[in-house]
Amino acid sequence: MNKNWVIVVIVAIIIIGAIAGVAIYEKNKKEVEKNNVIQNVINEVSEKVIDECIEEWSESEEHAVLDIEANSSEEKISPNGLLVLRRYYKECNHTINEYIDIPQNLVNKTYEDLEKEYSNWEIKEFSSSQVALYREFENTCSQHFVVRNNEGKIAIYRVNENNEEEIFQKTDISVEYLTETDKIEIENGIRVNGMEQLNQLIEDFE
Repeated sequence: MNKNWVIVVIVAIIIIGAIAGVAIYEKNKKEVEKNNVIQNVINEVSEKVIDECIEEWSESEEHAVLDIEANSSEEKISPNGLLVLRRYYKECNHTINEYIDIPQNLVNKTYEDLEKEYSNWEIKEFSSSQVALYREFENTCSQHFVVRNNEGKIAIYRVNENNEEEIFQKTDISVEYLTETDKIEIENGIRVNGMEQLNQLIEDFE
């Protein structure tokens, strides 16, 4: 009798285990199918979003290129820009660069406007932030100086277009305290070219 009960219990356990196994399998199968459906939907939505973003980016890029081309052809001089005037003097073979703020009359002018305004100059550079103009002159530049003794003080003379010396600046530097060599050079006149060289020479005497 006890043996029969043991067999019945074992059979029941087997049947219950089989039923539970089938139920678990069916449940997992449904979960997998559900997840596949969700993933397919996500993929479809993602592909659509990506395609739309690429299309929008391409349209934006095209508009940007068109804007740049339009701006390039209609570029105008900014009021905060810089004007560079390059003067080349053939007689002394010097080029003098002058840097100035954009004059009011050139603000918002185009390349064509600039050609009319400076018809005697060659346009070397043109942008909204900087304009560079070039011109050649037959005479000498105004950056030639002679340092001499003037009543015991060092004085600076500028050499004009006619090679004549004109007083440019008087200093408070006394010739008396210079070395004998410097005194002789000052008496003969020391010729310098450019403000940088002139300033350096005066500093050496101070």
